[in-house]
Amino acid sequence: MARIPLTPPRTLLNRIGAWYSRRAYGKVLDPGLAAGHNPRVLLTYVRAERGAAKWNRLDPGLKHLAVMAATARINCSWCMDFGHWEAGNLGLPMDKISKVPRWRDHQDAFTDVELLVLDYAEAMTETEPRVTDELAAALVERLGEAAFVELTAMVGLENYRSRVNSAFGLTSQGFSDTCEVPSRA
Repeated sequence: MARIPLTPPRTLLNRIGAWYSRRAYGKVLDPGLAAGHNPRVLLTYVRAERGAAKWNRLDPGLKHLAVMAATARINCSWCMDFGHWEAGNLGLPMDKISKVPRWRDHQDAFTDVELLVLDYAEAMTETEPRVTDELAAALVERLGEAAFVELTAMVGLENYRSRVNSAFGLTSQGFSDTCEVPSRA
């Protein structure tokens, strides 16, 4: 259950945001409704998302795997739900996406660079990041510096999204029938 009402004031900004959300996603996104209680936060978040959507130095599939790995590590059911929907729109193989929460148990489903990306996303997401020089160097070598910077920024952005959504108490919004959040071992 959400920890903040998903009924923000009916300001012009929130009405435009709801219209855009319905048009782009088929429904009004709960994170937007939660953020709608503070217009400056909502606008900053929208600007960040629109800017990040224009980044193009990292392969979209690798970018999405990194986002899903961070989401799974934080256990954000809303982000897992939306991430499955987004993967479908990107044309990514759902059998691979469904293995991301437990990718270490399904390493044969991923390429070497995908495994590095998944490991990096998890390492960055730890409360005390555990990124090593070796892991970063392997990714820079395979992806290039610009794509490595984009990967790092995307994982950081997803950490923001997932942690905020989890703190708001947002849960699956029905974008996917198969949005597994792994249980903590």
